[in-house]
Amino acid sequence: MALICMVFPLILKRLILGSIRRCFLILYVQSLLESDNNLLRAGEDLDNIAVIGAGVIGGAIVKSLLKKGYEGKVIATRRDLEKLRELKALGAEVTINNKEAAKESDIIFLCVKPNDIEKVLREISDEIKGKIIVSTAATIPLNFYKEVVPHAKFVRTMPNIAALVQEAYIAYCCDESISPDDKKKVEELLSIMGIPQEVEEKYMDAITALSGSGPAYVSIIIEALMYAGLRVGLPRNIALYSAAQTVLGTGKLILETQEHPAKVKDMVTTPGGTTIEAIYELEGSQIRQALMRAIKEATDKCQRIRNELIKDVG
Repeated sequence: MALICMVFPLILKRLILGSIRRCFLILYVQSLLESDNNLLRAGEDLDNIAVIGAGVIGGAIVKSLLKKGYEGKVIATRRDLEKLRELKALGAEVTINNKEAAKESDIIFLCVKPNDIEKVLREISDEIKGKIIVSTAATIPLNFYKEVVPHAKFVRTMPNIAALVQEAYIAYCCDESISPDDKKKVEELLSIMGIPQEVEEKYMDAITALSGSGPAYVSIIIEALMYAGLRVGLPRNIALYSAAQTVLGTGKLILETQEHPAKVKDMVTTPGGTTIEAIYELEGSQIRQALMRAIKEATDKCQRIRNELIKDVG
């Protein structure tokens, strides 16, 4: 009897603990199933996206979406279907029919040249009522889009080619019909391609000149650094890689530390050292003025292009 009294509580304890474990296991499995169902429902709610004009920038947008595993439908259009073969292999639907792509989509990225904007908008006008149109065209103001298609909602953006590696700076501005929910959707999509930032529209020409065209200027600098490396005896691959990585690392350093570039320069420059000798040569070459003039000329060109394109609207 004494033995039973000793053993029974142990057996009861094990039974209770076993029941508790089974309950937790059932609840855990149920939570996993519910999570999967929620993911399925989220997938069903994803917007279908069309990229009209999937050239360099448009193609970068499609690739970014697919590389990040976007589960909504992604449709790419271009006049030459053969040039969309790579995007099709990645999982995009491809077509030459802009109207059909716009009809099947909830958000449309318009990635055609500025002088083709009006023609394409009129082509898809009936298919985009109430839909979000995200344009990557340089120079074209929001009021131009609204004049051509008043019943659509427009976002003007300026990405750059770094969207190919999801590292673009993407400025954007919205027309008044874009709701907070619309803006959130757009920003989430732009975040797949890099770092989006909403700006006032009056800054877009300057951003086009500075950031939109910026990879070209930086590439010239990297190329020049590479040739400088060759001149002092470095193998070509080492010269190019070290130049490009130095530009990348310096940009990251400035962004993450929020330090002024002049302070970063001073961190490298020591009295009587090698860096100050190089800086002396650079300052004499007027590289600062050359870059400033380049950005100013590119900004002015944006304004001239816009004036030419919109004078005959309507």
